[in-house]
Amino acid sequence: MTTATAFDVAAIRADFPILAQQLNGNPLVYFDNAATTQKPASVIETIDEYYRSYNANIHRGLHALAERATHEFELTRTAAQRFLNAETREQIIFTGGTTEGINLVAATYGRMAVGEGDEIVVSAMEHHSNIVPWQMLCQEKKARLKVIPMSDHGVLDLDAAAQTIGPRTKVVAVVYASNSLGTVNPVKALIELAHAQGAVVLVDAAQAAGHFPLDVQALGADFLVLSSHKLFGPTGIGLLYGRRALLEAMPPYQGGGEMIRDVSFEHTTYNELPYKFEAGTPNIADVVAFRKAIEYVEALDRPAAHAHEQALLAHATEALQAAVPQARVIGQAADKISVLSFVVPGAHHQDMGILLDNYGIAVRTGHHCTQPIMDRLGIPGTVRASFSIYNTVEEIDYFAQKLQRVVKMVQ
Repeated sequence: MTTATAFDVAAIRADFPILAQQLNGNPLVYFDNAATTQKPASVIETIDEYYRSYNANIHRGLHALAERATHEFELTRTAAQRFLNAETREQIIFTGGTTEGINLVAATYGRMAVGEGDEIVVSAMEHHSNIVPWQMLCQEKKARLKVIPMSDHGVLDLDAAAQTIGPRTKVVAVVYASNSLGTVNPVKALIELAHAQGAVVLVDAAQAAGHFPLDVQALGADFLVLSSHKLFGPTGIGLLYGRRALLEAMPPYQGGGEMIRDVSFEHTTYNELPYKFEAGTPNIADVVAFRKAIEYVEALDRPAAHAHEQALLAHATEALQAAVPQARVIGQAADKISVLSFVVPGAHHQDMGILLDNYGIAVRTGHHCTQPIMDRLGIPGTVRASFSIYNTVEEIDYFAQKLQRVVKMVQ
């Protein structure tokens, strides 16, 4: 079987306290990284330090605690700019996560740019959060939602994309890496197709961010969204990157404190970027801790980390077929992140997930918020094992052994 490349997994695992525990008398095997990643000690300790040492509201206070909190908060914006290779730090908008970032763009740029008879294009493998906001906008504006089809192997049809994206297309919203299939989409090519038709592109990078570097300038992305919690950071935090001209033209998403410059009962003047889109008191502690997650990823040997994850994926795919030959892998693109989704004839995905949990193995089962994918492939859901930098070949072998036993129990 495939073996992992030289990568110090033991040292990585030592940074993640949760991995040392046992569940149901067995060592924890955490294969649910596509849902959320675990957090290194540096992230956890930063949250604790914030509340113990300098908890204060930001931007408006003049006392020492407020000034430190503001400084630490804004350092994360600079780190995010660097992480994405954004042109300026003001193009980084903090949100509650990928979902909020998509809704922000749909509710501001979308309402401004999309009219009756216009078209919004998504791909067949989008997460619900990159479908529903655009459906809502289409209903409101009497626009049309169009879909780039995919093959049975979970690969987008670029020729069909060129036919789907047309002169009436105003927005193309596409996932960089599929959470349920693992497919890495040709986002740069899709952006070029969209720009040739005068459309803007929103890239959902929630799954991609933790697996390979992102460069918004090289991609030519108009908007890009991601979540902290899938990048080893806290939950409830994410970011939106946008081209400056677009962000400046867009109206605010929410009204309240911080997003204003002057307010009277007759008139309000809005704040400059990025604060125009950051109404109210934000999740300060978790934004500060998000920087530690970014720095953790930046400190990795990313090519080696990627090679490790790819070796895990290859090993797991082989181990699955050896242990359960009747299993069918869902998502067989040549270019994948470390996500292994599968079905076993005669064995319900939920039953397998529950029984694997008895052995301390955490996998995800169901439609993974991608019901259109499941409908397209004619299945109700899958078992999804998703791997990260701290997972090991030994964990995969244990998983395959227990899965073999579980399948015999449920068939």
